[in-house]
Amino acid sequence: MTDSEPGAALAPTATAVLMHVVRSIVDDPEAVRVDASEGRGKVRLEVRVGPGDLGRVIGRRGRTAQSIRTVVRAAATRDDVEVDVDFAD
Repeated sequence: MTDSEPGAALAPTATAVLMHVVRSIVDDPEAVRVDASEGRGKVRLEVRVGPGDLGRVIGRRGRTAQSIRTVVRAAATRDDVEVDVDFAD
């Protein structure tokens, strides 16, 4: 991750963990993008993946997505921020 990557300034640890986990799950790791925005005292991290990879990230009944959210929220404590993780298609 570089300093110019979106999300790096708002929640660097959480963004790095999210990128690492999602890239390890999908078929096309180069297509993974995380956009960060701030509002209501939280940082919102929006994940976009390549075509056909969204199902892999969400998992059955959303279990994989919920696990990713849990891990990223724990990593965000190092950044001293609260995060919400959204998966966009």
